[in-house]
Amino acid sequence: MKPYVVGLDLTGRRVVVVGAGTVAGRRLPRLIAAGADVRLIAPDATPAVEAMATAGELRWEVRGYTDGDLESAWYALACSSEPAVNAAVAAEAQRRRVFCVRADDATGGSAVTAATGEHDGLLIGVLAGRRPRRSAAVRDAILDALRTGVVDDAPDAEARITPPGVALIGAGPGDPDLITVRGRRLLARADVVLADRLAPRELLDELGSHVTVIDAAKVPYGRAMAQEEINTQLIEHAKAGRFVVRLKGGDPYVFGRGFEEVLACVAAGVPVTVVPGVTSAISVPAAAGIPVTHRGLTQEFVVVSGHVAPGDPRSLVDWPALGRLRGTLVLLMAVERIGVFADALITHGRPPDTPVAVIASGTLQGQRVVHCTLVDAAVASAGIRPPAIVVVGSVAGLVSE
Repeated sequence: MKPYVVGLDLTGRRVVVVGAGTVAGRRLPRLIAAGADVRLIAPDATPAVEAMATAGELRWEVRGYTDGDLESAWYALACSSEPAVNAAVAAEAQRRRVFCVRADDATGGSAVTAATGEHDGLLIGVLAGRRPRRSAAVRDAILDALRTGVVDDAPDAEARITPPGVALIGAGPGDPDLITVRGRRLLARADVVLADRLAPRELLDELGSHVTVIDAAKVPYGRAMAQEEINTQLIEHAKAGRFVVRLKGGDPYVFGRGFEEVLACVAAGVPVTVVPGVTSAISVPAAAGIPVTHRGLTQEFVVVSGHVAPGDPRSLVDWPALGRLRGTLVLLMAVERIGVFADALITHGRPPDTPVAVIASGTLQGQRVVHCTLVDAAVASAGIRPPAIVVVGSVAGLVSE
């Protein structure tokens, strides 16, 4: 194949993706971001892909592929784990003159996926003739040059070796541009990536096809990979000589169980590096125009996990003390129980008319902000689904205009 490089306008146009495993999970975010009308066909899906369907970002038909599924499609991706299914998709695409990427056999389709990345409005794509490590290395060198102003044209860029071990990386609140420079550089060198549901999905699409991506999503009140299994995967891959990245949303040490993973690696004798991330507790309110502190208004802010309700035997939170607090209270993982938390705060002294802001999908294109008061927070935020941040306090009522 001697590909002709071109950019496709997929806005509102049907794209059919067959298969809903980790390969599809890496390609779907960029298709969604491009505005494509994505139709997903698969009998089952990873938790991360299922979450995209639940959020309404794509249409998932829970079944196997059948001939005729590419009708009206402009573009197709055959990402099934079954070669025969991918071959059938590619064959239908050929008959219908629909360009098709075949994930398991680049030569079996009519299109190939480039190693891509974004910087300051630029979309970089590199093809290297079925040499994914080379295309990923060149792409990374270009992006590093653009971000730092220093061109990295070393001839051994593809062959650089990162020592085996684990990097625990906080990827920020959701916008892929908010991962730290160090985090992005280490991610680019990964052999294996264990990714959380809240880690920026577009970052996975920048990885070379040689990188193994493991869906370690934890869906609230739904499917989740057990923490013990995550620890096992980190250790086993590192001991097999691979460089493993544990990609987590926000900061790995802010309600992310990151220290548990560090302890597991240390106990197993696996080298581990922690890369702090931008926590959603501060950045998401900021993206919504809300400072967690403001001179003359508040001299404190407290971040609390809403994973456990007040009164639950497992709760370690002093709710009476929080009710007496006059500063800012940021609640994470609390939107499902916001009424319960509001009642507890009012019971222990917070005025019912205390300003509240509920921010859903913070820093992302679909960010939504609901302003209300403590007494009507449950009603005002009805229908908002995780991920969401709840800000309680005077700062939630500030207007920047």
